[in-house]
Amino acid sequence: MADDPQTGLAARETVELALIAALMYLPPRQRAAFVLRDVYGWTPQEIAGALDTAVAAVNSLLQRARHTLRRRAPSDPQDWRRPQLTSEDEEILRRYANAKDPETVRALLAEDVRITMPPEPPVVGIDAAAEFLGRPLDWRTFPTSANGRPALINYLRRPGSPHYEALVVDVLRIENGKIVESNAFIGARHVAAFSMPATLEP
Repeated sequence: MADDPQTGLAARETVELALIAALMYLPPRQRAAFVLRDVYGWTPQEIAGALDTAVAAVNSLLQRARHTLRRRAPSDPQDWRRPQLTSEDEEILRRYANAKDPETVRALLAEDVRITMPPEPPVVGIDAAAEFLGRPLDWRTFPTSANGRPALINYLRRPGSPHYEALVVDVLRIENGKIVESNAFIGARHVAAFSMPATLEP
C-alpha cells in the first residue's frame, strides 16, 4: 500500500542514511552539490551560482555523487544499520557542547578537521576550526544523536534579542578520540526535526 506506515518509514530511513553516506564518503564539492540538490531542492542553476561554477559542472558533480551513493548502498535498505554511539563519543560530545573558548575546542579536534556548511566554503584545519568554533557568541547547546552519530543542537542569542533562536544542527564524525568532521545543517527546520522549539527563553 502506498500509505503503509512501514513503507514510509523505510523510505525515510533510506533518505537519512543516504545523507549520512554522502557526508562521510563524498568529496566536498560533490557533497555540497548533493545536499543542495537532493536535500534542499535547489536547482542546478542555483547550485552553480553558489559554487561559482557552470551548470554542466554541477550536473557532473551530482552524477558522480549519486554513483558513489549507489556503490556504497547495499541492495536491501534493511541491511543498513545505524551506528551506535560509544561512551567515548558521548564524553567527547559533552565536552564539545560545554567548550566556550578556542583552546578548549582545540583539544577536541583532529589536526585535519573539516567543518562543512553548504553552500558556504568549508573550514579546514585545527587552527581555523578552533578559532571559528571558539568565537565568543551566546550559544545554548543540546547534545543528541543523528542517525547514530554524535550531534549538537544549537541556539544562538544575538545581541539585543530577547530569546535564543534555533539555528543549526552539527553532526560530528569522531575517530580515535578526536572530532575529524562537523557537518552543519543550518536552519530552524533542522532543529524542529528533533521536536525542539524555534526559540528558547533566557
